[in-house]
Amino acid sequence: MVAKIKSGKSLIGALNYNENKVKQGKATLIAAAKYLKDKEDLSFNDKLFRLTDLASMNQRSKTNTVHISLNFPNGENLADEKLKEIVKDYLTGVGFATQPYLVYRHEDAGHPHIHIVTTNIKRDGERISLHYLGQNESEKNRKAIEIKYGLVKADEQTKQKPNLKADFSAAEYGKAETKRAITNILGFVIRTYKFTSVPELNAVLGQYNIQADRGSKDSRMYAREGLVYWILDKQGNKIGVPIKASAIYGKPTLKTLEEKFKLNTQLRKPFKDELIKILDGILIKPLTRCDFQKALREKGIQCILRQNEEGRIYGVTFIDQKNKTVFNGSDLGKAYSANQLSAHLLPDPVKPKFQYQNQVQADYESSQTATGDELIDVLFAAEREDLAALNKFKKKKRKGLNL
Repeated sequence: MVAKIKSGKSLIGALNYNENKVKQGKATLIAAAKYLKDKEDLSFNDKLFRLTDLASMNQRSKTNTVHISLNFPNGENLADEKLKEIVKDYLTGVGFATQPYLVYRHEDAGHPHIHIVTTNIKRDGERISLHYLGQNESEKNRKAIEIKYGLVKADEQTKQKPNLKADFSAAEYGKAETKRAITNILGFVIRTYKFTSVPELNAVLGQYNIQADRGSKDSRMYAREGLVYWILDKQGNKIGVPIKASAIYGKPTLKTLEEKFKLNTQLRKPFKDELIKILDGILIKPLTRCDFQKALREKGIQCILRQNEEGRIYGVTFIDQKNKTVFNGSDLGKAYSANQLSAHLLPDPVKPKFQYQNQVQADYESSQTATGDELIDVLFAAEREDLAALNKFKKKKRKGLNL
């Protein structure tokens, strides 16, 4: 079990965050301790005012909100009753036994986790100190709970080696939290592949239905060197809401990526000749564009041909899945540039519409097959977006109170 404690100044913000998850069908209120009504009968105001009434007992305290998440590894799917017992023991251990609190079970991540909303202001106005609470009382209490309930120990969980043969599929909008899906895939791609530009990065991300977007060249975002990430549908269209690079764990902004581009320029050099040798071996005989791409796939290389409406190739990118390198055709030499390949390769025969659609689907499914490192941060990723998300739901403070 992993416990994360966040303190703040907005009880309504913490409550709104969890209640909005409930409305979206991504969370459930499983407990409301020390409230006068059953949890099913509580209105939003009932939930809020029970906490703000306590917080108003100490108007000098700038921090009156405590938002805790308890996280469990995949496979440790605990029943609600067991979770409520764990929460009660945990809060007692960190000095919140007398405080009212709300417990939400979240279903918006790749691992089970719950959120607890409470206040550190007691009925007599005394403030429960949060200084070193996470480092001292929380850690000691967390370990005791792991033993008592036979939970997977966090210390052992973090020491496990990644499964280098792990498979994962492309992002699917609505299947998982957008930010989480982008963060996990992006982290894997940046860590694993050697690319030297945003288009090359997108060539790899496209396999997983993700796209890095700088905006149009005349846009304000482009001028300020901004960058956002989108999820794409199966047709390659942007869907949902983009996520700012600066809001993603590791901050994969354009500035950060440019440093990676410089490093990758050197790291991919040893694999250039090997790729050229494979291309030369395939280009010995005349091939159609589809046959060329198919022959490369059999060698573990994905070839992305960008064509205009007239069918002329204006761009080509090679992704070597074995060595995890990405090259534009022109980077390999003039013979492998878009113009030269367009002149060398035979056009594909015109197919009946239904046959063409089946081929496109087959090519798409083939491009989705990839292996790589195990996705890291699955256990810890949920909390990294909580504070940023809370800010979206903060409303005006009640007059005269710091709530």
